[in-house]
Amino acid sequence: MENLSEARIYVGTYAKYNEGSIFGKWMDLSDFSDREEFYDACHKLHRDENDPEFMFQDWENIPSGLIGESWLSENIFEVIEHISDLSETQQKAFSVWLNNSSKDISSEDIDDLISSFEDEYQGEFHDEEDYAYEIIEQSYPDIPDFAKTYFDYEKFARDLFIGDYWFDNGFVFRRV
Repeated sequence: MENLSEARIYVGTYAKYNEGSIFGKWMDLSDFSDREEFYDACHKLHRDENDPEFMFQDWENIPSGLIGESWLSENIFEVIEHISDLSETQQKAFSVWLNNSSKDISSEDIDDLISSFEDEYQGEFHDEEDYAYEIIEQSYPDIPDFAKTYFDYEKFARDLFIGDYWFDNGFVFRRV
């Protein structure tokens, strides 16, 4: 699970790699205010090369839509800033949501993405049946407990998740 507030990249160069060296450094994106400042630090790290071609050899806590071996999204710092307003659980859920949706975090407006996420995110649950139980509790609070024992939560959950909802890594989302 990605926690963008702890995003970091191991920065080397293609020239060093081609010469058999993986020299580089882990760089925490939280140490930089924007992409330009990050790239300035990369240039400083590899100042022994005239025109270093950076190679992001590894990264942690960054969704695949924001980074590749040789590129970093233009809006990554904007995304990190907006995501930091979400709770840790919501950040994890946002990551799951991004990895399962057709949203392009590298080019879409981050405010629109967060709004869509908030519309679709239903919460964290143990399993699909747990969410089905929650739906019944919220929708029919006056049903006596003895009557609830006759309800088939497993089948209700199956029907919910066939069409209207999806579940991944403990998070429930509404399909749109």
